[in-house]
Amino acid sequence: MSSFRKALKSRQRQHHERSQPAFRKNLGLLEKKKDYKLRADDYHKKQNTLAALRKKAMDKNPDEFYYNMISSKLQDGVHVSKKAGEQEEMTDEQKKVMRTQDIKYVEMKRVAEAKKIEKMKAELHLLDAESKQKNKHTFFVDSKKEVQSFDLASHLNTAPELVDRVYNRPTLQTLETKSIQGAADPLSIKKMAKQRRHQYKILSQRIDREKKMFVISQKIQTRKDLQDKTKKVKVKKETPNAAAVYKFESKRKR
Repeated sequence: MSSFRKALKSRQRQHHERSQPAFRKNLGLLEKKKDYKLRADDYHKKQNTLAALRKKAMDKNPDEFYYNMISSKLQDGVHVSKKAGEQEEMTDEQKKVMRTQDIKYVEMKRVAEAKKIEKMKAELHLLDAESKQKNKHTFFVDSKKEVQSFDLASHLNTAPELVDRVYNRPTLQTLETKSIQGAADPLSIKKMAKQRRHQYKILSQRIDREKKMFVISQKIQTRKDLQDKTKKVKVKKETPNAAAVYKFESKRKR
């Protein structure tokens, strides 16, 4: 029993490796056995990897073909995939959205943007900022004499100061019972024209944003379709403004 106690006490004794002596501090940290073991394991792991690669290269069939041979090229002595160039056909904004958002979220934002565009178009009535029509209204008369005596205000049945207005141009009968709606003095008209220009600028930005969201949605959907194992052929390359077009092999449904 006493010999067992002595053996038990001996196992409790801790053996410490000595530290670096003071006169050898300039040589750095003294390597312990655990440090050597880590370094040795890493060395042997690398040697085994190199040996496996050498064996794989020796056993390789020189007549073997794989698709990466035609989808890669040699650039400065390094094999580079040709598909990497196609990824550059996207803007940084498109890459960021495609990485972080799902197609359902992108489509939801696009539909919301389209509704806002329709609402703004209905409010602006597609008028230009300077309150002048892009098209022309031509009146036809029977003789040249009528052209000389032609009065536009009387023909339109409105006040002479309202002839240049392309919207909210009331008739004389309406003016007898109601007042003129909207700005009438030059300062107010100028202010309204400035506000209208600002609204059209916002409308243009929303239209561009809706187009970008549509392109992103198409590109995300194309990448999801490519995960299918069906045989496919690329018909049109991807561009910053359009998704790639693929032609899939038709499958007969049973």
